[in-house]
Amino acid sequence: MSADPENEYFSDGITEEIINALTTVKGLKVIARTSSFAFKNKNIDVRTIGGQLGVSTILEGSVRKVKKRVRITAQLISTNDGTHFWSKNFDRNLEDIFALQDEISLLIADQIRENFGHLNIQEHLIEAPTQNIEAYNLYLKGRYQHLMWDGPGIAKATEFYEQSIAKDPSFSLPYFGLAYCNAMSISFRNNKGLLQVTKEKLSKGFNLDKQSFVGYFSKATLSFWSHWDFINGHKYFQKAIELNPSYTEAEEGLCELYTAVGYFEKALWHTDHILKINPFATNHYFTKANIHYLNEDYTEALDCIEISLSINPDFTHSIALKQICLILTKDYEKLNDFLRQTPLAERPEECRVLYKLVNAEEKIDIDISRVSLMIKEDIGSARFPWPLFLMVHFGKHEMALDFLEENIKMRTGQIINFMNIPLLKPLHQYQRFQDLVQAVFRTELLPTDPETQIRIAPPKALMSVAKIDKVLEFFEKGMKEEKWFQNPSLTLRELAENVNISSNKLSWLLNERIGQNFNEYINSLRLENFKENALNPANSHLTLLALAYESGFNSKTVFNTFFKKTEGMTPKAWVKANQI
Repeated sequence: MSADPENEYFSDGITEEIINALTTVKGLKVIARTSSFAFKNKNIDVRTIGGQLGVSTILEGSVRKVKKRVRITAQLISTNDGTHFWSKNFDRNLEDIFALQDEISLLIADQIRENFGHLNIQEHLIEAPTQNIEAYNLYLKGRYQHLMWDGPGIAKATEFYEQSIAKDPSFSLPYFGLAYCNAMSISFRNNKGLLQVTKEKLSKGFNLDKQSFVGYFSKATLSFWSHWDFINGHKYFQKAIELNPSYTEAEEGLCELYTAVGYFEKALWHTDHILKINPFATNHYFTKANIHYLNEDYTEALDCIEISLSINPDFTHSIALKQICLILTKDYEKLNDFLRQTPLAERPEECRVLYKLVNAEEKIDIDISRVSLMIKEDIGSARFPWPLFLMVHFGKHEMALDFLEENIKMRTGQIINFMNIPLLKPLHQYQRFQDLVQAVFRTELLPTDPETQIRIAPPKALMSVAKIDKVLEFFEKGMKEEKWFQNPSLTLRELAENVNISSNKLSWLLNERIGQNFNEYINSLRLENFKENALNPANSHLTLLALAYESGFNSKTVFNTFFKKTEGMTPKAWVKANQI
């Protein structure tokens, strides 16, 4: 969150960077930006949030930018009982923002590993993408507008990305952001000049960063939406997902590609996968609804639309798709009520007329005298090609085929699913329509053997048996003789230095050979030390909490919680039960 609404873009950007950094840690489930932000600035119990997101730990905090300083607070909270098991405040110069993001990401990853189990963590999770803070600030403003996912937002994002590039031409991210915005604009209105500019921006971005998942997502978007190039679009979406398996925007793009070519089963598998990572993304539910709609399963489509609109009632994609589904389910009363109650409904007059044309047998009072004028109207930025639907169901089939052919040539985005759009079924009888399907979707133009799963390689042993035995011997000696566990601030990385191995190897060793994560192992040693001292008459003058601190516990809450979890009773009750 941000205390200053004007700096919300900065807070959101920093948070997204940390989320993206944590997604690079294999084996760590990180909820995507959209679903994480659904709880921003809301006073909701963390246990409720944990249940809704399906997570055991919540990262909570704030980002504040004050002149040339940035202040960040971060804390990790257990969703089981609300326990804060780590917190830290940071106050740095704005110029240090990338080092700070990296430091915070590593600290969070370390804490999760110490408390929950083995993770392989890189030396650095975030590298500075630019040395120009002003360029980065402009990029974050562009990204903030970009994620509005509407016409005005894309237009503003384009301006900020251009300004960012002007400040630092060696900064790759605004090139990719600009390319994506342009690609989406081109998908609505073909523009050869803009297409060439977009290709140049992508080329410059990749010259600066050849392994950018954002770059490959932008390249995939351009290939798929602007060129209807399914093979290269598929390849680049897959590359983006390979570089960042938690990047749900790229996987959603892959779903849309599979949907366009009719691979509905594969598309649904991926929507279900991304909704596990991003369960509060209204656009992902729209994508799933669209698959069901094109597969003529309107009940499932409407169910997904309702979830989408419950998250964001103003999401125009879902609003328009609901209109179409209500036409096809022959529910005029619901449709009419929805159109009257929804200011953002798309082309309401055309929608009512289309209902009458599609369901001609129904006796409803709808004036269709203006249908010829409606047909002549441009699609503009509408989500669905209403003039085309009206042509088809008004019996103007040759005109509809002309319209369809022209928009296929222009690669108009709304038409890409034409092969399976239910409202175009009356055109299926014509050879001309079948020829258009073949021209766009013939076998050699489609991706071969598309993946249906995100594959994760099985973990490998990080140490030989001889090395393990040697480390364990040294390890146990340090714990028994030097009592390393009594250090209340002991970390996995510090302990790894003591035994002269990497923290990744030590984490793996504890979890695979000893069967405990770092905190379980260390706190178990502390607990045994406490129990021994608590039953020693020589320590009768000391409080139980003092003995806990002497054993290495640094928190009364952690001590009591761990003791009760292990022994099934409070420390006081245990001592009383075990004293002779």
